Parts: sequence; structure tokens; C-alpha cells
Amino acid sequence: MSQNTFRNKLKSGNKPKSGGGKSIFSWFEEKFDVTKILGEGVPVQLVPPVGFVALLALIYIWSNHRAENMVRKIEKAQQEVEDLRADVTTLEAEYMLSRMQSELAKKVAEQGIYELNQPPVKIEVE
Repeated sequence: MSQNTFRNKLKSGNKPKSGGGKSIFSWFEEKFDVTKILGEGVPVQLVPPVGFVALLALIYIWSNHRAENMVRKIEKAQQEVEDLRADVTTLEAEYMLSRMQSELAKKVAEQGIYELNQPPVKIEVE
């Protein structure tokens, strides 16, 4: 069986010709010298744990964002409930005031109906 070995780095004159421009990976490797950080290759055994941690981070961010949106909706609903409660209290007070006999007398006086000043007379028939 043959043994795995590293290739020698290509010299600037021996660049392979690719069919187009640079890929994003070659640009990334140029800008950030990955070989200094990771050595000659990426340790493949670290990819699953790093991927799992990244997935957990995304789930945490998503759940935090969702919780904040829910809190905002709850606060908005509570504010609406407080406004409606104040409206109901105002309407109840106006209704209770309009039920008073003196207020009713004022309203029906415009139609020509007046309140009696003497008690009603009982009519007896024999």
C-alpha cells in the first residue's frame, strides 16, 4: 500500500491554469493565511464538533430572537388591554351618570316631558 504524503507547493511560475477567475476559497486562503493557523491541512476530526457548536450557537441566537419578539408582542398586548380597560371604565362612568333620575329628566325635558312634582293619585273604582 502506498503512503499519503504532502505535495510540494507550486512555484509562482508553475501555477495551474483554472478555467476562470479565482474561487472564493483561494481568495480566502490568500487573505487569511490559514496554513499558519492550522498547519498544512485542516484537522478533519475537528469538523463535527465545530459544526455541532456552530449549530448550537445558531439555535441559541434563533431562540433568543424569537423570545425577544414574543416579549415585545406581550408588552404590546398588555398596553392595548390597559387602554381598553380605561375606555371601559370611562364608558361605565358615563352610563351610570346617564341613568340618574336628574339626568334623565334633563334629557326628556327637551321633548316636552316634565317630572311630576306631586305623588300619583290612586283611582279607586267601585
